Amino acid sequence: MAKAKQIEWRKITPHSVVLATGSEDYLTQRTIRSIRDQLRAQDPALEIHEIEANDYSSGQLNDLTSPSLFAEPKLVIIRGVERCTDELIEDGIAYLSSPTPEATVIFTHSAATVRGKKLLDAIRENSHSAEVLCAPVKNPSDRQAFITAEFAAAGRQITGTAIRALLDAFGEGLDELAAACSQLLQDSSATISEELVDAYYGGRVETTLWKIADAAAAGHSAEALSLLRHALSAGADPVPIVSTLSPTVRLLAKLFGNRTATAASLGAQPWAVEKARKNLSGWTEEGLAKAVNAVAEADAAAKGAERDPQYSLEKLVLLIANKGR
Repeated sequence: MAKAKQIEWRKITPHSVVLATGSEDYLTQRTIRSIRDQLRAQDPALEIHEIEANDYSSGQLNDLTSPSLFAEPKLVIIRGVERCTDELIEDGIAYLSSPTPEATVIFTHSAATVRGKKLLDAIRENSHSAEVLCAPVKNPSDRQAFITAEFAAAGRQITGTAIRALLDAFGEGLDELAAACSQLLQDSSATISEELVDAYYGGRVETTLWKIADAAAAGHSAEALSLLRHALSAGADPVPIVSTLSPTVRLLAKLFGNRTATAASLGAQPWAVEKARKNLSGWTEEGLAKAVNAVAEADAAAKGAERDPQYSLEKLVLLIANKGR
């Protein structure tokens, strides 16, 4: 028996029923927007209805998808199936047996709970349906792939160092990262370079934090200390600063123990490993041990063990810049 197709969010097309699952709300919104835009391009008279699953009452789905007098296409978006009513589960399963040809129904489920599983299972077993996985895009390799795909989809190029600069500038929110990619695409017709990214986003706190780590690892103690003090005076939270310095020290320690290790085996990006190899000269096992301990001390200080964590942060930055001495 045919089952629902699983389709990547960039490639989704209108189906009778679409299930968008996962906690990455930005990808859910892009999925909905893509389907909406495709349907509207086919017929500008598209009717759009949105329902919160926890407010759903019996019969709503049938009412909203029933053919209208002039047969306008309909898009029904039912958000938050993880909080749905029993009536939605019942009506949704019934609808799958005979979906309205003129309608597209999108169900979203954040995967925060198992509520609605019976409906999700029924959608996945249904040949009229498609599922889009909207899982979090958090690790660096996935975020790098996201950036690359954004520019490839627009038929544009971006350098590897520019990708790194974007990753440095936008640590968490995928919506902010996507907005930055969109702005760069709109404002420049050339290949996107590191210099252009830095001109737009070099002043962001996240970028400054990585500049601190890079300067310290390269042995530029005065620059690293100046950047650190500037970040703290601008109100930067000490915890993310330690979180940025910590992987720099960990990667150096891993490479010290195995200088021929590949990026994949280290769980790091190739450019990060290449940079760490260049910075490894002058480090000793004792120095790395001191740096690892200093990271732990700075982390504790940043999280409240000390009233003013600046001393521990400066000590850590200088220790890294001076190769553990």
